[in-house]
Amino acid sequence: MKERLKEIKQEALEQIEAAVDEKKLQDVKVYFLGKKGQITEVLKGMGKLSKEERPVIGQLANEVRDEITEALESKKSKLEQAALEKQLKAESVDVTLPGRPVQKGGPHLLRKVIRDIEDLFTTMGYEVAEGPEVETDFYNFESLNLPKNHPARDMQDSFFISEDLLMRTQTSPVQARTLRQHEGRGPVKIICPGKVYRRDTDDATHSHQFTQIEGLYVDEKIRMSDLKGTLNTFAKHMFGEERNIRLRPSFFPFTEPSAEMDISCKICQGEGCSVCKGSGWIEILGSGMVHPNVLEMAGFDSNKYSGFAFGMGPERIAMLKYGIEDIRHFYTNDVRFLKQFHGV
Repeated sequence: MKERLKEIKQEALEQIEAAVDEKKLQDVKVYFLGKKGQITEVLKGMGKLSKEERPVIGQLANEVRDEITEALESKKSKLEQAALEKQLKAESVDVTLPGRPVQKGGPHLLRKVIRDIEDLFTTMGYEVAEGPEVETDFYNFESLNLPKNHPARDMQDSFFISEDLLMRTQTSPVQARTLRQHEGRGPVKIICPGKVYRRDTDDATHSHQFTQIEGLYVDEKIRMSDLKGTLNTFAKHMFGEERNIRLRPSFFPFTEPSAEMDISCKICQGEGCSVCKGSGWIEILGSGMVHPNVLEMAGFDSNKYSGFAFGMGPERIAMLKYGIEDIRHFYTNDVRFLKQFHGV
């Protein structure tokens, strides 16, 4: 039995040394130290030994088991270290290789233009106001002096959700809501940037979804000259100090009198060219004095308060300022287009 234990020890140590991975090492452990392993088989014959031989064989069996266990742990540690070194070698980074260039992003051109306009008007004392894009018929039309069946509603082909709900066709409802919140007390001085929606065929100059920025200033003794001065400041800020403006009579249901604002063409300096169609002027936005009906519906005394409003499309502003010919470029997320305006 002693000889058999010595043979088991020798066989175990040889197989442990020859093991090339942890699975093979586990197989060796089970074969020699498991419940049905070689040492267990030897110990089953202990009953046939004399009382004097049993403790000797038992001690020898324990020594053999301990040596095999120690050899297994040592081999396992070596295999783990070798596996780690192999992994580290495979995952090593060659620091001498050139780095990969990082693509830098930036604000979208349309967002930059909107932010620029917001910054200008906030320095002039305006607050930025927002409202829901799903609007009621009352705020989108009726509160703006557009009662049901008013012919001017046909100018804004709308996305109706129900008889009373629609996707807002302008940001003017934000003005109406803000006026009501003031409960007939001025001043009200806001700009309202946001998305608007109209049923339109998408082409180079039209989109079913676009952005607007509208402004509103209501207080005592507000005059048309205040509107002209504000718009002149805006035009020179966005297009250069050399730009001139002119106001042409127009019609909007929610303003009276109403006016379209043109700026002098920067291409021909007002002399006339293909860009301005020979007129020397380019239309930029609509404006006017707030209609007394709009003030009265919001709870303001139109004999005491007056105001002006204006509305512009940031896409048009950006197209004119940067020479962009197709409005769809703003929404296609073409990186080649967007990169042109990093840093402007």
